[in-house]
Amino acid sequence: MKLDQNYDIETLAVRAGYTQTAEQENSEAIFPTSSFRYHSAQQAADRFSGAEEGNVYSRFTNPTVRAFEERLALMEGGEACVGTASGMSAILSTFMALCESGDHIISSQSIFGTTKVLFNKYLAKFGLEVTFVSQTDVAEWQAAIQPNTKAFFLESPSNPLTEVADIKALSVLSKSANAYLIVDNCFCTPVLQRPLALGADIIIHSATKFLDGQGRAIGGAVVGSNEVVGEEIRGFMRTAGPTMSTFNAWIFLKGLETLSVRMEAHCIRAQALAEWLDTHPAVETVFYPGLTNHPQYELANVQQTGAGGLLSFRVKGGQENAWKVIDATEMLSITANLGDAKTSITHPATTTHCRVEPEARLKAGITDNLVRVSVGLESVRDIKADLARGLDSLAF
Repeated sequence: MKLDQNYDIETLAVRAGYTQTAEQENSEAIFPTSSFRYHSAQQAADRFSGAEEGNVYSRFTNPTVRAFEERLALMEGGEACVGTASGMSAILSTFMALCESGDHIISSQSIFGTTKVLFNKYLAKFGLEVTFVSQTDVAEWQAAIQPNTKAFFLESPSNPLTEVADIKALSVLSKSANAYLIVDNCFCTPVLQRPLALGADIIIHSATKFLDGQGRAIGGAVVGSNEVVGEEIRGFMRTAGPTMSTFNAWIFLKGLETLSVRMEAHCIRAQALAEWLDTHPAVETVFYPGLTNHPQYELANVQQTGAGGLLSFRVKGGQENAWKVIDATEMLSITANLGDAKTSITHPATTTHCRVEPEARLKAGITDNLVRVSVGLESVRDIKADLARGLDSLAF
């Protein structure tokens, strides 16, 4: 049975995108094969030419990867999805497929550090020009538009300051510039936010994060229209080969089944933790869209159905005290990954954004006293107690 977008997202997450084989399995099968056999030379020719739909070679056609792609596309409200080897390869594939030398990109300055390196160090070699602007100031985006602007790019909420961009406003602006609006939806997932419905053209995912949910596999995805994603970006992936692993695709399929209940649980725990941190005397500022003092609190309430599982906070006293808080934890995982069932903690300035120039890092608000927490599924009481080991030791 083929499910469509008339079904609720919880149902799509469990059952969409997969056709049972002759073995009548209830759990999706894994197809760990590099190639496929044909009934005749004519069928082989038709498959390679595209005259007949079907599997050709697992670099770009694999039943397990396709099941993940179809399921995520339906959940995001898109027509097509391309699975990739990582979130970064999803970003690379998108810009390599859609841009050419001399094109201009406008990007939020509040993006993942490695994405900035990709833009500034590597895509710049191919003649791509990038202007970085404030995530939340639509006037800056408008002022940055050039005749050769090809795309707008942003994460919303951003990592690690959880800045929320006005996707509808940026959609209007991008369309006036005849540019694509590309939104990284990694931290909300389609459970909490659907950027295509807000006017975005393309969605990027690091499937490694909340889509998997247990820190088991690396992967990425691009979602959008048949014309742009299904043809252009899939064409790049087919040729260049940043292919999603078959086994990883199966992991992500299993992750999607529990995505709705996990995101609800992440939100509940993150909200409670953010409210507690906001009252702690050793904490300078908390960044979480679920707090009423967050600058984009009202926008987040309209644009998202939950505030997500990611938060950050500034510790009073600089990097030394931030590291003390991190090092005092006993249960939390000191790791830069996020979206896991296990709560993780990291110091962005020296990990995720360490390759960003100090001036640009500070402009993006990533100070030396900033700590990021991806709130997992443990007891909130235990998460608080672990953070309190360090925070309570600071004399404020």
